[in-house]
Amino acid sequence: MAIIVGQLKPTALDALARKPGMHHDGGGLYLRVPPAPKDGPPTSRAVSWVYRYVMAKRPRTMGLGPYPEITLQVARQLAQEARRRKALGEDPIEARNAEKLAKANRSATALTFKQCAQAYIRSMSSGWKNAKHAKQWEATLETYAYPIIGNLPVAQVDNAAVLRVLNQDVIGPKGEVRRLWEAKTETASRLRGRMEAVLGWAAVGGHRALDNPARWKGQLELQFQSKERVAKVKHQPSLPPAQVPEFVAALRGVGGMGAPALEFLILTAARVGEVIGATWSEFDLEEEVWTVPPERMKAGREHRVPLSTRAVEILKNVRIKQRNPAPDDLVFPGTKPGRGLSDMTLGAVIKRLNDPEVVWGDPRQANRPIVSHGFRASFKGWATPQVKYKTEMVERALAHAVAGQTNQAYDREDLFAERKAMMQAWSDFCTSKIG
Repeated sequence: MAIIVGQLKPTALDALARKPGMHHDGGGLYLRVPPAPKDGPPTSRAVSWVYRYVMAKRPRTMGLGPYPEITLQVARQLAQEARRRKALGEDPIEARNAEKLAKANRSATALTFKQCAQAYIRSMSSGWKNAKHAKQWEATLETYAYPIIGNLPVAQVDNAAVLRVLNQDVIGPKGEVRRLWEAKTETASRLRGRMEAVLGWAAVGGHRALDNPARWKGQLELQFQSKERVAKVKHQPSLPPAQVPEFVAALRGVGGMGAPALEFLILTAARVGEVIGATWSEFDLEEEVWTVPPERMKAGREHRVPLSTRAVEILKNVRIKQRNPAPDDLVFPGTKPGRGLSDMTLGAVIKRLNDPEVVWGDPRQANRPIVSHGFRASFKGWATPQVKYKTEMVERALAHAVAGQTNQAYDREDLFAERKAMMQAWSDFCTSKIG
């Protein structure tokens, strides 16, 4: 059957480029026009040429370049070459990737995986406010990736190389030899994500083909069970809401920096890392708001925390003791200069409050003492049953993603005023046992 091409007219392309859809020229060549972005001008949409085909009963889409940089004539030539490869039994996308890989291998300036990783960390570290983050990246790659693929040209890191890293033998928690993904699933998952980032950076820089063998979706998910299935999440033991006021009252009798930090954590329902890594620049005590930057949030989004009267009082007391701290100084510093408190410090405060006469937590779980992170569950347990606090508002207070909401909608509709009233009510409840 003859392939009919030439259905698009050069004079009509500019008009089509403003009309969302797939505009067929014939022979599998399309001008792809995505919908106009909601918050940007129509000209910001990425109009491009694509070649669509089926290989081994699998539909595939091959990008041919942006319009108008790639003209209709050039796009037709690229599509014709792709059809020729397909007629010879080659997958056009795989053939193109192989050519790029071969070119990268021939390059005299080819970088190793380790060199790319180090360059990536340098390029990103300026945006990582916490220097500890860069050290964690380096430590993970140094321990598990570099010994296996560190000296390998980054262009040669393929699926087999990634599997060698994730399947390497390590010592498990009970001294047994197990695969890394099974023995240390959370660490392996982070390692995979970091390898994916490094390989993506290398591809954009022209040091390897665009394929990413460390990608989870559609790639490694077919070879590994998800980390949730390998190691099911255990909820952190928490304090029943009814016991929180007495616990907070008991905190007032504990000295040191750990007690006010733990009370602040309870009143804001924040994560431990967000509290112990907070600096004074993140706070506006006049507006009574704490703005946690994206790089310190688990979801990677800025999070505004409304501060109750007591939370502001804690911050003012701490600032007085620190005698006019600098904006970049830690709010809750540890005993070592430049170092913040640790989760262990907050845990030590909880242990100091343990008393044979008092049982903190659910008596049925006496073998699982409460931990700092569990106070988020305490807050949720207090707020959820109350009709006036909708689930969406509670989830936003905990900085959880709300199903069905885009990131932009999340930022625009953070329900700050409503959450402020809720957090003040939570604070009043927590401090209700203080005389």
